[in-house]
Amino acid sequence: MINNNARQNSLRQGFLFIISSSSGTGKTTLARRLLASEQESSNDKTPSLRMSVSCTTRPQLAGEVDGEDYHFIDEETFHERKQRGEFLEWAEVFGNFYATPHAPVSAALAEGIDVLFDIDWQGAEQIYEQMASELVVRVFLLPPSRAELERRLVTRRRDGSSELDLRLERVAEEIKHYVEYDYVVINDDLERAFTSLRSILQAERCKRERRNGLEEFVSSFALSTSDSSLLKL
Repeated sequence: MINNNARQNSLRQGFLFIISSSSGTGKTTLARRLLASEQESSNDKTPSLRMSVSCTTRPQLAGEVDGEDYHFIDEETFHERKQRGEFLEWAEVFGNFYATPHAPVSAALAEGIDVLFDIDWQGAEQIYEQMASELVVRVFLLPPSRAELERRLVTRRRDGSSELDLRLERVAEEIKHYVEYDYVVINDDLERAFTSLRSILQAERCKRERRNGLEEFVSSFALSTSDSSLLKL
């Protein structure tokens, strides 16, 4: 027996849902919340949204789970996989390498499942160049102000002072890339930003071109010869 979500996925083409932003804008928090919301609303074990888990050479942080937050690999392995063409996109950020494995993404799309990406503009650009444009939906998150962004970066205390300065220097350049995205959401309120993201996701799923078998479905409403005869009685 086919479960309900699996049936719905088979009727719709999956797509890549990319969320990008500068550091400290809440991208990862919102992406995880969106994923959790999709899983909670699923009535079975086949959710309609799956997170793309990146590979990285950076050190694993306390609380991070290998295979869930990232696939942590060394530089030698990273470059070997890159040479074999296993990555959909890759980038070097602050001396560390990040990349998206191609195989899990292709498998999800084949099942009609959407894939959620929490990546920067460089990764988004590479993906958009490699994939058909109709398979990619891009959302750029903006902070409410420069002052608030600085406060968030200082509060989370993940970086040393030198790396924090580098991140702040990159902000102005990163934000310029919002023009390359389909949607822009200003994260001045987490709840409002989450609602906007979920609304975008649902609207994109309803697009006519993403629905499989619509022509056959609509044609099923046409009256057959026998139906017409019965109506005349």
